[in-house]
Amino acid sequence: MNVRRVVVGPLQVNCYIVEDEGTKEAMVIDPGDDAAAILKVIDSRELKVRYIINTHAHFDHVGANKQIKDATGAGIVIHEQDDALLGATKDQARMFGMTAPSSSKADRYVKHGDVLTAGGISLRVLHTPGHSSGGISLVGGGFVFTGDSLFAGSIGRTDLFGGDLMTLITSIKENLMTLPDETVVLSGHGPQSTIGEERRENPFLNAQSGF
Repeated sequence: MNVRRVVVGPLQVNCYIVEDEGTKEAMVIDPGDDAAAILKVIDSRELKVRYIINTHAHFDHVGANKQIKDATGAGIVIHEQDDALLGATKDQARMFGMTAPSSSKADRYVKHGDVLTAGGISLRVLHTPGHSSGGISLVGGGFVFTGDSLFAGSIGRTDLFGGDLMTLITSIKENLMTLPDETVVLSGHGPQSTIGEERRENPFLNAQSGF
């Protein structure tokens, strides 16, 4: 399992291209912008993209959905509770004084416990709402892709569309902090971390919160 990160868009979203080197099958996680940069990696590696996965449907994480889908034929995957957000990218961006393209509609909805595969890669879906209602994380191969739920030293903001602080804290406690300490955290913005580091050092995840 080979993971490549492409930082995209004005909000510096981490787009991840997850590749099975043997079969060249791949999944693209959170193609928020800069489709040309993402497609350059896909083309240079001669990858067959099976899925475009949105960890959530805020506009900065889905902006290149249509272009990547049109170029690769891959289906767009989200949690159904973020479907309305996926259809409202322009309205979301306008609230920040920005513009965003419309996304293609979702081709597949996933729920907690579902598994997405590409070649020999399997990513298990964890429903981690709180930053948005349909936020998901994806765990497999010693990695967890947390979207905007958990960051290195922080957690996602909860004042946006579908956000709720206590829901997010519960999501992190029940679905992420139960992973092994050595699991590498690859979040939607910023540097990577590990579950163990966040358990010990994240100021939002202290002993009083039950972590």
